[in-house]
Amino acid sequence: MASQSSEYMLIFRDMSPETYAAMSPQQTEQCLADWNAWCDGLAEEGRMQHGHPLDSSGRVVSGTNGERVIDGPFLEAKECIGGYFLITADSLEEATRIAQACPNLKNGMVVEVRPVVAACHLAHTLGRTTMRE
Repeated sequence: MASQSSEYMLIFRDMSPETYAAMSPQQTEQCLADWNAWCDGLAEEGRMQHGHPLDSSGRVVSGTNGERVIDGPFLEAKECIGGYFLITADSLEEATRIAQACPNLKNGMVVEVRPVVAACHLAHTLGRTTMRE
């Protein structure tokens, strides 16, 4: 019986950009080559849907009417989200194994693995399985 693939988001958190800045040019090149080889392998397997790095600049919006706008996220935070991949996998366990192969874990990166679902918590409170009726 064939299993149904689902989508999972891998969220990459870099512990310290200084780690990469302290590398020699050769180490940096190797680090990038390892990353690209991992990404290319996921694409060749048909698992990579898309993904992008995120710039360190941006804004954080909060408050009832969005009245609080501050510059952020902040690189001095312990873990800054540096990017994401949307992948397909047969299970959370398989998606976790894919994340465990991330070559930048050795440099302090943290990878959060999250299933992508059809409905948010708000829709679930209304008894819905999708965002719209």
